[in-house]
Amino acid sequence: MTRVSVAIMSVALSLLDLASVQTGRSVRDSFAASVDLARAAERSGFRRVWYAEHHNMPVIASSATSVLIGHIADRTESIRLGAGGVMLPNHSPLVIAEQFGTLATLHPGRIDLGLGRAPGSDQNTMLALRRNPASADSFPEDVLELQGYLSGHSRVPGVQAVPRADEVVPLYILGSSMFGARLAAQLGLPYAFASHFAPDLLHQAVDVYRDTFRPSEQLSQPYVIAGVNVFAAEDHDLAVRQKTVAYRQRTRAFLRRGNFTDAEIDAFLASPNGAQLAGMTRYTAVGTPDEVRDYLVAFAAGCHADELITTHQAPEPADRVRSVELTGQAFAESAGQAGQQEARPAT
Repeated sequence: MTRVSVAIMSVALSLLDLASVQTGRSVRDSFAASVDLARAAERSGFRRVWYAEHHNMPVIASSATSVLIGHIADRTESIRLGAGGVMLPNHSPLVIAEQFGTLATLHPGRIDLGLGRAPGSDQNTMLALRRNPASADSFPEDVLELQGYLSGHSRVPGVQAVPRADEVVPLYILGSSMFGARLAAQLGLPYAFASHFAPDLLHQAVDVYRDTFRPSEQLSQPYVIAGVNVFAAEDHDLAVRQKTVAYRQRTRAFLRRGNFTDAEIDAFLASPNGAQLAGMTRYTAVGTPDEVRDYLVAFAAGCHADELITTHQAPEPADRVRSVELTGQAFAESAGQAGQQEARPAT
């Protein structure tokens, strides 16, 4: 069995759906596209689909994260679904426990809860959420309070989360800094690093997490999930074009003002001023299914990830679905070939 085949069999493949709203299309269209994407991930062998909490962003429709998870769960059959993540300082731990206890009761064995401490918004939106700017400071205590509600061992006398599912909803710590890595290790929880848009500290954070991990009731060994962008297409040049268009659109959204031509956007991204923005998508797999598979396997090995959560960024919903299908197919075919080689008697 080749080294690549072994790596494919040992790394799980998952999906982060940003529920993006396309220009000229409605939010309802975005939700329909999210259903299609989740179904594609399910039939393509992906382990889970996560949705992120963002607010006051017209191009992202996943603000009511738990509601969207329930909508997708009703329209899929078996794939795990969850938050990647809920920004816990925006909420009381009790309310989140009630929401995810409800989801896990309705969809047993399928619900995850990833937690972050960023606002998921700008400062004015943070105030509109009634969030105290210092609320992130209590994130570790809020995680423990939430964990108590979900497990039936409340830390608040006389207060229980109702409903509470028969199972304990698994928690994941999300982050892009050393803080999240240390907290996940201290609490013995899986750690998901947002390397699809904040790549700089990926390797350092994973090393700290693995080196300082303490086993817990939920997890006996460290478990790392790493984010990575994907553009998979039957033709290499088509995948490259999808990437170019998508990242130009992304740059325009960041710049917010000005009617920039494609040439001006490309020049900006190649300039020192645009280097930071261009570097945010450093970890991107682009090309044919085989090219994407090889990139993802090497990426997972390089950062010691147990699971990859991929975000498929092609501008058109149908192309995102196809990217998911092609990526899953490439992994499944290689894993199948590896299994055949392993089962073949030695000569």
